[in-house]
Amino acid sequence: MLSFLKTDKKKNNEKNTRVAWLQRLQTGLGLTRQRLGISFSKLIGGRDKIDDAVYEELETLLLTSDLGVSAAQRLIKAVKAAAREKNLAQPSALLAELRQELLTLLTPLEIPLHIESPGPFVIMMVGVNGCGKTTSAGKLAHFFQAQGKSVLFAAGDTFRAAAVAQLRVWGERNNVSVVAQESGDSAAVIFDAINAAAARRIDIVLADTAGRLPTQINLMEEIKKVKRVIGKAQDGAPHEVLLVLDANTGQNAITQFKAFDDALGVTGLVLTKLDGTAKGGVIAAIADYKQIPLRFIGVGEQIDDLQPFRAEEFVNAIFDYN
Repeated sequence: MLSFLKTDKKKNNEKNTRVAWLQRLQTGLGLTRQRLGISFSKLIGGRDKIDDAVYEELETLLLTSDLGVSAAQRLIKAVKAAAREKNLAQPSALLAELRQELLTLLTPLEIPLHIESPGPFVIMMVGVNGCGKTTSAGKLAHFFQAQGKSVLFAAGDTFRAAAVAQLRVWGERNNVSVVAQESGDSAAVIFDAINAAAARRIDIVLADTAGRLPTQINLMEEIKKVKRVIGKAQDGAPHEVLLVLDANTGQNAITQFKAFDDALGVTGLVLTKLDGTAKGGVIAAIADYKQIPLRFIGVGEQIDDLQPFRAEEFVNAIFDYN
């Protein structure tokens, strides 16, 4: 009897946690929901037919939600095709079509990160200054530990003493060891961390790196070196190159992705700072540009506010507002 009660309590806790996450996700997508879901609903509510003006205003709403020209045109084309195929007459029917086409566009990005064993599984965190790499590393450690994985931090951002200090704070919070050096380069720190993780049989190494702009050619060359050194520390590493993108950067996220992908071969994305002010449509712009796995999205400052991307949850958070 007691085991049943424990099982029910665990299920209830998991359910409550999931509900809380969905509520935070909807809040985090507040601006996107306002500009796209609610505004489009109001727009078509006052129309009695589907015409070019409706599609033009829909395209404007998509653009102001940060989808970008290419993704907006792609969705408009798909919605028009669906309307013709289904002989839709009422503008209100377009809302369901837009929702479905957006889901179709985003679903290929829903590829969870699979941690292979034996370890260590090396995750290289990259991105521009201020995108949230170090914070994301701390939250990822919490996420992986909840899955029963052991984690070690590599403080590879040797340009900023504050970054090392911040990672140590996350290490204390998560009870995770941090490999750092007072002096030395990023590659050496991460090299040592991988060897330490192998000796301690650690499952995952989260390797933080210094932020850099795509236009800083010398720094982009340096991070290529870091990746090569990681490969020397362990065959096949890094197993994941995670590019962290700030949702508030809008269409500039595409420029960042292209630069880091060309330099490193990005294998997955983390989209941070969906805090209610960001226009989350940039995810659609990314999906239109390249169907790269969006591993995680972040909606706030809490330790569990970074969760795997689920396309249906994301789309529901935009359009479910009643």
